[in-house]
Amino acid sequence: MADLSVNIGALQMKNPVMTASGTFGYGEEFSDFIDVSQIGSIIVKGTTLHKREGNPYPRMAETPFGMLNAVGLQNKGVDYFVQTIYPRIKDIQTNVIVNVSGSAIEDYIKTAEIINELDKIPAIELNISCPNVKQGGMAFGVSTKGASEVVKAVRKAYKKTLIVKLSPNVTDISEIALAVEDSGADSVSLINTLLGMAIDAERKRPILSTITGGLSGAAVKPIALRMVWQVAKSVKIPVIGLGGIMNWKDAIEFMLAGASAIQIGTANFIDPTITLKVTNGINNYLDRHGYKSVTDIIGALEI
Repeated sequence: MADLSVNIGALQMKNPVMTASGTFGYGEEFSDFIDVSQIGSIIVKGTTLHKREGNPYPRMAETPFGMLNAVGLQNKGVDYFVQTIYPRIKDIQTNVIVNVSGSAIEDYIKTAEIINELDKIPAIELNISCPNVKQGGMAFGVSTKGASEVVKAVRKAYKKTLIVKLSPNVTDISEIALAVEDSGADSVSLINTLLGMAIDAERKRPILSTITGGLSGAAVKPIALRMVWQVAKSVKIPVIGLGGIMNWKDAIEFMLAGASAIQIGTANFIDPTITLKVTNGINNYLDRHGYKSVTDIIGALEI
Protein backbone atom coordinates (compact mmCIF):
# COMPACT_ATOMS: atom_id res chain seq x y z
CA MET A 1 0.00 0.00 0.00
CA ALA A 2 1.27 3.47 -0.93
CA ASP A 3 1.72 6.26 1.62
CA LEU A 4 -1.50 8.29 1.33
CA SER A 5 -0.63 10.92 3.95
CA VAL A 6 -0.52 14.61 3.01
CA ASN A 7 0.00 17.88 4.87
CA ILE A 8 -2.01 21.07 4.45
CA GLY A 9 0.08 23.59 6.33
CA ALA A 10 0.36 22.16 9.85
CA LEU A 11 -2.67 19.95 9.24
CA GLN A 12 -1.63 16.31 8.91
CA MET A 13 -4.03 14.01 7.08
CA LYS A 14 -3.96 10.22 6.79
CA ASN A 15 -5.15 10.53 3.18
CA PRO A 16 -6.05 13.36 0.78
CA VAL A 17 -9.82 12.79 0.80
CA MET A 18 -11.96 15.41 2.52
CA THR A 19 -15.70 16.07 2.63
CA ALA A 20 -17.06 19.36 1.28
CA SER A 21 -18.93 21.60 3.69
CA GLY A 22 -22.70 21.34 3.52
CA THR A 23 -22.70 17.86 2.01
CA PHE A 24 -21.70 15.75 5.02
CA GLY A 25 -23.56 17.34 7.92
CA TYR A 26 -21.43 17.04 11.04
CA GLY A 27 -20.09 13.60 10.09
CA GLU A 28 -22.43 11.79 12.49
CA GLU A 29 -25.07 11.42 9.80
CA PHE A 30 -22.81 9.12 7.77
CA SER A 31 -21.56 6.92 10.61
CA ASP A 32 -24.22 4.28 9.86
CA PHE A 33 -22.72 3.80 6.40
CA ILE A 34 -18.95 4.12 6.88
CA ASP A 35 -16.22 4.45 9.47
CA VAL A 36 -15.88 8.23 9.22
CA SER A 37 -12.50 8.13 10.97
CA GLN A 38 -11.04 6.72 7.75
CA ILE A 39 -11.65 10.01 5.92
CA GLY A 40 -8.68 12.41 5.72
CA SER A 41 -10.71 15.35 7.03
CA ILE A 42 -14.37 16.12 7.60
CA ILE A 43 -15.47 19.69 6.93
CA VAL A 44 -18.72 20.33 8.75
CA LYS A 45 -21.57 22.48 7.47
CA GLY A 46 -21.20 26.25 7.33
CA THR A 47 -21.21 27.90 10.75
CA THR A 48 -22.06 31.54 11.39
CA LEU A 49 -21.85 33.77 14.46
CA HIS A 50 -25.62 33.86 14.92
CA LYS A 51 -28.41 31.44 14.10
CA ARG A 52 -29.58 31.51 10.47
CA GLU A 53 -32.88 30.14 9.21
CA GLY A 54 -31.69 29.90 5.62
CA ASN A 55 -33.75 30.67 2.54
CA PRO A 56 -37.41 29.79 1.95
CA TYR A 57 -38.29 26.53 0.20
CA PRO A 58 -37.85 25.32 -2.49
CA ARG A 59 -34.10 25.73 -2.23
CA MET A 60 -32.72 22.72 -4.08
CA ALA A 61 -33.18 21.66 -7.69
CA GLU A 62 -31.78 18.77 -9.68
CA THR A 63 -30.07 19.67 -12.96
CA PRO A 64 -28.45 17.61 -15.72
CA PHE A 65 -25.25 16.19 -14.16
CA GLY A 66 -25.58 18.26 -11.02
CA MET A 67 -27.76 20.18 -8.60
CA LEU A 68 -28.57 23.74 -7.58
CA ASN A 69 -28.80 24.74 -3.96
CA ALA A 70 -29.84 27.91 -2.20
CA VAL A 71 -30.00 26.62 1.38
CA GLY A 72 -28.61 29.92 2.66
CA LEU A 73 -26.20 28.64 5.32
CA GLN A 74 -28.94 27.44 7.65
CA ASN A 75 -27.37 26.63 11.04
CA LYS A 76 -27.92 27.29 14.73
CA GLY A 77 -24.86 29.49 15.22
CA VAL A 78 -21.39 28.98 16.64
CA ASP A 79 -22.45 28.90 20.30
CA TYR A 80 -24.82 26.01 19.58
CA PHE A 81 -22.02 24.27 17.70
CA VAL A 82 -19.65 24.65 20.66
CA GLN A 83 -22.18 23.56 23.29
CA THR A 84 -24.08 20.82 21.46
CA ILE A 85 -22.30 19.57 18.34
CA TYR A 86 -18.64 19.78 19.36
CA PRO A 87 -18.95 17.42 22.38
CA ARG A 88 -20.49 14.78 20.09
CA ILE A 89 -17.88 14.94 17.31
CA LYS A 90 -14.66 15.95 19.06
CA ASP A 91 -13.51 12.36 19.53
CA ILE A 92 -13.86 11.31 15.89
CA GLN A 93 -10.39 9.97 15.05
CA THR A 94 -9.71 12.26 12.12
CA ASN A 95 -9.51 15.99 11.44
CA VAL A 96 -12.78 17.83 11.96
CA ILE A 97 -12.73 21.24 10.30
CA VAL A 98 -15.32 23.99 10.65
CA ASN A 99 -16.45 26.02 7.64
CA VAL A 100 -16.84 29.62 8.81
CA SER A 101 -19.21 32.04 7.09
CA GLY A 102 -20.32 35.59 7.77
CA SER A 103 -21.90 38.73 6.39
CA ALA A 104 -19.46 41.18 7.99
CA ILE A 105 -15.75 40.96 8.83
CA GLU A 106 -16.55 41.31 12.53
CA ASP A 107 -18.72 38.17 12.31
CA TYR A 108 -15.89 36.17 10.77
CA ILE A 109 -13.45 37.37 13.45
CA LYS A 110 -15.71 36.53 16.41
CA THR A 111 -16.63 33.10 15.01
CA ALA A 112 -12.97 32.27 14.32
CA GLU A 113 -11.96 33.37 17.84
CA ILE A 114 -14.53 31.07 19.40
CA ILE A 115 -13.51 28.07 17.28
CA ASN A 116 -9.82 28.79 17.95
CA GLU A 117 -10.43 27.75 21.57
CA LEU A 118 -11.64 24.25 20.62
CA ASP A 119 -8.74 21.83 21.11
CA LYS A 120 -10.04 19.15 18.73
CA ILE A 121 -10.67 21.50 15.78
CA PRO A 122 -7.28 21.86 14.01
CA ALA A 123 -8.39 24.12 11.14
CA ILE A 124 -11.13 26.27 9.71
CA GLU A 125 -12.23 26.76 6.14
CA LEU A 126 -13.18 30.36 5.46
CA ASN A 127 -16.10 30.79 3.08
CA ILE A 128 -15.49 34.14 1.38
CA SER A 129 -18.32 33.66 -1.12
CA CYS A 130 -20.71 35.25 1.39
CA PRO A 131 -22.33 38.62 0.59
CA ASN A 132 -20.76 41.54 2.46
CA VAL A 133 -23.74 43.41 3.90
CA LYS A 134 -21.66 46.53 4.48
CA GLN A 135 -20.58 46.67 0.86
CA GLY A 136 -23.95 46.38 -0.85
CA GLY A 137 -24.10 42.60 -0.88
CA MET A 138 -21.05 41.96 -3.06
CA ALA A 139 -19.31 38.74 -2.01
CA PHE A 140 -16.03 39.17 -0.12
CA GLY A 141 -14.30 36.76 -2.48
CA VAL A 142 -15.00 38.41 -5.82
CA SER A 143 -12.39 41.15 -5.43
CA THR A 144 -8.77 41.02 -4.27
CA LYS A 145 -9.46 43.86 -1.84
CA GLY A 146 -12.45 42.19 -0.22
CA ALA A 147 -10.77 38.80 -0.04
CA SER A 148 -7.60 40.25 1.42
CA GLU A 149 -9.41 42.27 4.09
CA VAL A 150 -11.37 39.38 5.52
CA VAL A 151 -8.43 36.93 5.43
CA LYS A 152 -6.06 39.39 7.12
CA ALA A 153 -8.61 40.04 9.86
CA VAL A 154 -9.25 36.35 10.51
CA ARG A 155 -5.55 35.51 10.36
CA LYS A 156 -4.96 37.81 13.34
CA ALA A 157 -7.71 36.10 15.31
CA TYR A 158 -7.15 32.48 14.34
CA LYS A 159 -3.92 30.67 15.22
CA LYS A 160 -4.35 27.25 13.58
CA THR A 161 -4.51 26.13 9.94
CA LEU A 162 -6.50 28.61 7.85
CA ILE A 163 -7.99 27.32 4.60
CA VAL A 164 -9.75 29.86 2.36
CA LYS A 165 -12.50 28.63 0.03
CA LEU A 166 -12.54 30.54 -3.24
CA SER A 167 -15.50 31.56 -5.39
CA PRO A 168 -15.36 30.68 -9.10
CA ASN A 169 -17.65 33.59 -9.95
CA VAL A 170 -14.70 35.88 -10.73
CA THR A 171 -12.71 37.02 -13.74
CA ASP A 172 -9.32 35.69 -12.60
CA ILE A 173 -9.33 33.24 -9.69
CA SER A 174 -5.52 33.20 -9.57
CA GLU A 175 -5.51 36.87 -8.56
CA ILE A 176 -7.83 36.12 -5.64
CA ALA A 177 -5.71 33.13 -4.63
CA LEU A 178 -2.54 35.23 -4.60
CA ALA A 179 -4.29 37.91 -2.55
CA VAL A 180 -5.37 35.48 0.17
CA GLU A 181 -1.95 33.80 0.17
CA ASP A 182 -0.33 37.20 0.76
CA SER A 183 -2.88 37.87 3.51
CA GLY A 184 -1.94 34.81 5.54
CA ALA A 185 -3.91 31.83 4.24
CA ASP A 186 -2.25 28.45 4.80
CA SER A 187 -4.18 26.87 1.93
CA VAL A 188 -6.90 27.57 -0.61
CA SER A 189 -9.81 25.29 -1.52
CA LEU A 190 -11.62 25.65 -4.83
CA ILE A 191 -14.09 25.84 -6.31
CA ASN A 192 -17.19 26.88 -4.44
CA THR A 193 -20.43 26.59 -6.42
CA LEU A 194 -21.06 28.37 -9.72
CA LEU A 195 -24.04 30.70 -9.99
CA GLY A 196 -26.89 29.12 -11.93
CA MET A 197 -30.68 28.92 -12.18
CA ALA A 198 -33.50 26.57 -13.14
CA ILE A 199 -36.93 27.38 -14.58
CA ASP A 200 -40.23 25.47 -14.48
CA ALA A 201 -41.41 25.94 -18.07
CA GLU A 202 -45.03 24.91 -17.36
CA ARG A 203 -45.43 27.34 -14.48
CA LYS A 204 -43.18 29.93 -16.12
CA ARG A 205 -41.48 30.49 -12.77
CA PRO A 206 -38.02 29.93 -11.27
CA ILE A 207 -37.73 26.62 -9.40
CA LEU A 208 -35.67 28.08 -6.54
CA SER A 209 -37.27 30.60 -4.18
CA THR A 210 -34.14 32.74 -4.55
CA ILE A 211 -34.26 32.48 -8.39
CA THR A 212 -30.53 31.70 -8.60
CA GLY A 213 -28.44 29.23 -6.65
CA GLY A 214 -25.12 27.41 -6.49
CA LEU A 215 -24.44 24.77 -9.13
CA SER A 216 -22.42 21.72 -8.09
CA GLY A 217 -21.87 18.18 -9.31
CA ALA A 218 -20.28 16.57 -12.34
CA ALA A 219 -21.27 19.44 -14.65
CA VAL A 220 -18.81 21.84 -12.99
CA LYS A 221 -15.79 19.52 -13.01
CA PRO A 222 -14.05 20.80 -16.18
CA ILE A 223 -14.25 24.38 -14.88
CA ALA A 224 -13.07 23.41 -11.41
CA LEU A 225 -10.21 21.37 -12.83
CA ARG A 226 -9.04 24.29 -14.96
CA MET A 227 -9.17 26.70 -12.05
CA VAL A 228 -7.26 24.34 -9.73
CA TRP A 229 -4.56 23.95 -12.38
CA GLN A 230 -4.30 27.74 -12.79
CA VAL A 231 -4.16 28.44 -9.06
CA ALA A 232 -1.69 25.64 -8.32
CA LYS A 233 0.73 27.23 -10.79
CA SER A 234 0.30 30.65 -9.15
CA VAL A 235 0.55 30.08 -5.38
CA LYS A 236 3.07 28.37 -3.12
CA ILE A 237 0.56 27.23 -0.48
CA PRO A 238 -1.28 23.89 -0.84
CA VAL A 239 -4.36 23.79 -3.05
CA ILE A 240 -7.41 21.69 -2.19
CA GLY A 241 -9.48 20.78 -5.24
CA LEU A 242 -13.22 20.27 -5.39
CA GLY A 243 -16.05 20.55 -7.87
CA GLY A 244 -17.69 17.58 -9.51
CA ILE A 245 -15.48 14.85 -8.06
CA MET A 246 -17.67 11.76 -8.42
CA ASN A 247 -15.11 8.93 -8.32
CA TRP A 248 -11.43 8.09 -7.73
CA LYS A 249 -10.45 8.96 -11.29
CA ASP A 250 -11.78 12.50 -10.89
CA ALA A 251 -9.76 12.82 -7.67
CA ILE A 252 -6.58 11.70 -9.43
CA GLU A 253 -7.14 14.28 -12.18
CA PHE A 254 -7.38 17.09 -9.62
CA MET A 255 -4.17 15.96 -7.93
CA LEU A 256 -2.33 15.73 -11.25
CA ALA A 257 -3.50 19.30 -11.89
CA GLY A 258 -1.82 20.40 -8.65
CA ALA A 259 -4.22 19.71 -5.78
CA SER A 260 -2.61 18.39 -2.59
CA ALA A 261 -5.99 17.12 -1.39
CA ILE A 262 -9.55 16.91 -2.69
CA GLN A 263 -13.06 17.38 -1.33
CA ILE A 264 -16.09 15.31 -2.23
CA GLY A 265 -19.44 17.09 -2.14
CA THR A 266 -22.47 16.30 -4.27
CA ALA A 267 -21.41 12.66 -4.70
CA ASN A 268 -22.09 12.12 -0.97
CA PHE A 269 -25.81 12.54 -1.69
CA ILE A 270 -25.68 9.80 -4.32
CA ASP A 271 -23.43 7.32 -2.51
CA PRO A 272 -22.75 7.80 1.23
CA THR A 273 -19.74 5.47 0.99
CA ILE A 274 -18.05 7.37 -1.86
CA THR A 275 -15.26 8.86 0.29
CA LEU A 276 -13.84 5.45 1.15
CA LYS A 277 -14.27 4.20 -2.42
CA VAL A 278 -12.25 7.20 -3.66
CA THR A 279 -9.54 6.58 -1.06
CA ASN A 280 -9.23 2.96 -2.15
CA GLY A 281 -9.24 3.98 -5.80
CA ILE A 282 -6.39 6.44 -5.24
CA ASN A 283 -4.37 3.74 -3.50
CA ASN A 284 -4.98 1.25 -6.32
CA TYR A 285 -3.92 3.84 -8.90
CA LEU A 286 -0.68 4.55 -7.05
CA ASP A 287 0.08 0.83 -6.77
CA ARG A 288 -0.62 0.21 -10.45
CA HIS A 289 1.68 3.05 -11.49
CA GLY A 290 4.44 2.21 -9.02
CA TYR A 291 4.17 5.33 -6.85
CA LYS A 292 5.29 5.02 -3.22
CA SER A 293 3.50 8.17 -2.05
CA VAL A 294 0.44 10.11 -3.11
CA THR A 295 2.57 13.28 -2.97
CA ASP A 296 4.40 12.01 -6.06
CA ILE A 297 1.40 12.73 -8.28
CA ILE A 298 0.65 16.25 -7.00
CA GLY A 299 1.13 18.54 -10.00
CA ALA A 300 2.55 15.69 -12.08
CA LEU A 301 0.52 16.63 -15.16
CA GLU A 302 2.73 16.39 -18.26
CA ILE A 303 2.20 19.20 -20.75
